[in-house]
Amino acid sequence: MDIKNLLLQKKAKLAVIGLGYVGLPIAVEFAKKINVVGFDTNKDKINTYKKGYDPTKEVGDHVVKNTTVDFTYNEEDLKNVDFHIVSVPTPINSDKTPDLYPVESASRMIGRNLKKDAYVVYESTVYPGVTEDVCIPILEKESGLVCGKDFKVGYSPERINPGDKVNTLDKIVKIVSAVDTDSLNVIADVYEIVITAGTHKANSIKVAEAAKVVENSQRDINIAFMNELAKVFDMMNIDTNDVVTAMKTKWNSLPFTPGLVGGHCIGVDPYYFLYQAEKLGYHSQIIQAGRKINDSMGSFIAQAIIKKLIETDKIVRKAKVVIFGVTFKENCPDTRNSKVFDIVAALKEYGIEVTFVDEQADKKEAKEFYNIEISNISDVTDADCLVFTVAHDEFKSLNINDLDKYYNNKLPLKERILVDVKGIFDTKDLYNSELTYWRL
Repeated sequence: MDIKNLLLQKKAKLAVIGLGYVGLPIAVEFAKKINVVGFDTNKDKINTYKKGYDPTKEVGDHVVKNTTVDFTYNEEDLKNVDFHIVSVPTPINSDKTPDLYPVESASRMIGRNLKKDAYVVYESTVYPGVTEDVCIPILEKESGLVCGKDFKVGYSPERINPGDKVNTLDKIVKIVSAVDTDSLNVIADVYEIVITAGTHKANSIKVAEAAKVVENSQRDINIAFMNELAKVFDMMNIDTNDVVTAMKTKWNSLPFTPGLVGGHCIGVDPYYFLYQAEKLGYHSQIIQAGRKINDSMGSFIAQAIIKKLIETDKIVRKAKVVIFGVTFKENCPDTRNSKVFDIVAALKEYGIEVTFVDEQADKKEAKEFYNIEISNISDVTDADCLVFTVAHDEFKSLNINDLDKYYNNKLPLKERILVDVKGIFDTKDLYNSELTYWRL
């Protein structure tokens, strides 16, 4: 059976299970060419998409309004699907161990509705072995079918970069893998309907699973190195960004910059690798150290804020601190696993109540997960300290003079504190300003 041609002729259906920052763009892109069922268990999310709104901001309201994706929360709609793509989240538990409940739950649901000869491809980030040792047995148990004989399974790690409008889904090479060579070729053919950059056929499912966690672990380690340098340079009174600017004049330097490392990929994936390595009796040194450094940055930045408040003779517990940016990265509404809240938690230990500003953030999500209210930037006044934690475009468009209206105008310039975590403001402007500033 030629699944690709059947899909293109609209005689077969593809389903995307999990319609978040990863699943929605995939579903919308495929729907330009074939029949797509977009499934999510969140009824509110499905109804939002049906109304033509895109809270993820990954594809935009206009695209969602006009897409042919059949949005549904009814699992019965999966019974006639020929090709399933699973893009549910894979978070971590409070003890940093993998939380496989979403992918296990999705597997049970697909298994209950799996038709013979269908394909199931997992995109969720997992440690090597999950697809074959966890997911396939669930599919077989729920469906009564046999993998390899009655249905086929593959793994193709998601590589979408949320908020990135340049390196979009179609421009990123897709790693694909499967239980056998025939299904590997079929899965590659299906993805190439929308992936113009092409596919890379991994030698095994475990290789593909490992590639994903290693990609993000590598970035995590590189950023951890810069974060460690930033801590030392802070004691040396050296600007880390100035060092990076000088360093990257050499062709083979890697211009990573220090910062908060959260989100649902870089801040999570290394723990999946660590978990499996430790199960096998290997205690990682480099990856574990990288995670420890990056997880400590919120507290480090909070301590820098406290020091500046003390230096400028503020009563710390009465200081008005405004944080600009609560999402885990720039130009993205996603607040999941945002390390900005590590800063907030540390400040609250000193009795400081924080005001939040972020026009990009999903306010409903921020209220639900962190119990915070996000203020409008126009309402910010009388601040003692402004903390820029996320490099949203609207923040990058500000200059030093634009900040005057947010401070307590009774404060002399030298008592107004600016903390520039992301290096948004020009170094020369900072040096020439009378503001008391600190940057990572």
